[in-house]
Amino acid sequence: MKNPPRRTLDPKGPQLITPGLCALAVMTKAPRPGQVKTRLTPPLTPEEAAALNVCFLRDTLSAISETALSGGAQSVAVYTPAGAEEEFINILPAHCEMVLQRGDHLGERLINATEDLFRVGFEAICLINSDSPTVPASAYAQAVRLLAEPDDRLVLGPSDDGGYYLIGLKRMHRRVFEDIAWSTENVFEQTRARAEEIGLHLELLPTWYDVDDRASLCRLCDEILDDKAETRGFPAPETRAFLRKLIAEKGPLQDR
Repeated sequence: MKNPPRRTLDPKGPQLITPGLCALAVMTKAPRPGQVKTRLTPPLTPEEAAALNVCFLRDTLSAISETALSGGAQSVAVYTPAGAEEEFINILPAHCEMVLQRGDHLGERLINATEDLFRVGFEAICLINSDSPTVPASAYAQAVRLLAEPDDRLVLGPSDDGGYYLIGLKRMHRRVFEDIAWSTENVFEQTRARAEEIGLHLELLPTWYDVDDRASLCRLCDEILDDKAETRGFPAPETRAFLRKLIAEKGPLQDR
């Protein structure tokens, strides 16, 4: 049975958000083959990559929900493209809000998402990538706690490839998104430099990793498919089940 349509928040409309909440907002695309997780093809087919994208999103939102449902935060999917709302109906949890992405490049989309989320009434904003399904729920809870402190600050969750999986703000600071060499190993350091430039206090979350190429996908498999391995991250059950079934049917990803 299809789930009912979800509310899409309109930055130009009335504010409908409970006061005092932090947005835990995942930047995501409609899971269309050939348009998502393209750096994972190969070893995956475009259809498999799109299915894995769905698993990543569900697991990330599941980890976020542990914080959101305890109070003080709200899960949000900041999605693209316009008109893709129905494609998310059976992916997003019932309590997840939706906001449309705007902009032609990543920096512009991050700026617009931050501005739009503040406009609809959020007290603080965390923008989160959809490439890191094993980030522990405790990292999201830590971000919300840090942004609830009285002084202005920037919260970053560094990725070990030089980027970040989360950026959190208490108010709009466009400068932290400007003059950044997006999709390079310099993103984190350049963002840190922008914060220093404007005198914005920086708080760091645990360093994690993105899954966006063959090597990082194999790393993910090694971590979540070994029942004897001790994991310090979110167990990512949707991702684990998908990868286990895929490997059982088609063999190790390293061989594809």
